[in-house]
Amino acid sequence: MSLRFQVLGAPGRDNALFVRADSGHALCRFLFDCGQDCTADLPYAEVQAVEHLCFSHLHMDHVGGFDPFFRATFGRPEPVTAWGPPGTARILHHRLQGYLWNIPGDEGGTWRVREVHPRHLHTYRFELPEAFAVAHDEGTVPSHGLLLETEPFTLEAMALDHRTPSLAYLLRERPRQNIDPHKLEALGLPPGPWLKQLKEPTPTQHSLEVEGHAYGLAALRAALLTESPGDSVAYLTDFRLDKAALERLVPWLRGVQTLVCESQYRHADLELAHKNYHLTNVQAATLAKEAGAGELILFHLSDRYGSRERSLLLHEAQDIFPGTRFPEHWGDG
Repeated sequence: MSLRFQVLGAPGRDNALFVRADSGHALCRFLFDCGQDCTADLPYAEVQAVEHLCFSHLHMDHVGGFDPFFRATFGRPEPVTAWGPPGTARILHHRLQGYLWNIPGDEGGTWRVREVHPRHLHTYRFELPEAFAVAHDEGTVPSHGLLLETEPFTLEAMALDHRTPSLAYLLRERPRQNIDPHKLEALGLPPGPWLKQLKEPTPTQHSLEVEGHAYGLAALRAALLTESPGDSVAYLTDFRLDKAALERLVPWLRGVQTLVCESQYRHADLELAHKNYHLTNVQAATLAKEAGAGELILFHLSDRYGSRERSLLLHEAQDIFPGTRFPEHWGDG
């Protein structure tokens, strides 16, 4: 699988993150937050195909672009799942009913809102044929941060403090299993379609035939397969990074390939960042360094900074964590 992502929006404006998780067999699309004009950066067909809308929290600059997103997706045949902190279902219910639904139709249009609580997930279902009038309570399931667990990937969340819970998200591809070509050659075995069976055996399979010879499946897998980490991307925005938050985040993010993290302020404005429950560039870079991230992408910058100060903000972060950059379409600020 590969995770292809795109930071949406301009510097000093609302931002969001779009991720395509491609397993080779299926494609799953995620939108993290939905700021004003953010989906305008995407082809309409990509917006329509989003399956998971993941809110950090429901402040205006993270939900201001919901209307155009909803217009593209309200009646799609496959359900849409929206994730968010406690209270998300109540707020989205108002948004879903903020239109006249005198001709809602009778096909498609299922929305599930899953609220992430400290120890459980609480799900509500809304239906277009009912004009989204009823919040069907589908109950709770235990959860300590794990939201989705599929064969190709996992999605986790951690609640951070923004004077209200703000969810950080971590999307990880499961470890990849690869064929070691040197070991394959050493055993004198030829490449071929049987290698796919080796990597993806059926549950009842215990042996594998290669050129007329039967081999024990477990022994052959142990001899030929190597495991490597999969892709991973984390989305963090709108929270205060104090010592307690750092101690929780560092092990959770350990080794993440790409950390997309807010940098609302320069470190010279640390007092302002602390007061408003936001991060500085130095704090984001320190987090990336301590977590051993592959790269850090800074976004969600304050509009108080012009291009010169944005460039300084970036370079100050790079002094701590050289693998820091802005989204590609931002340039160097």
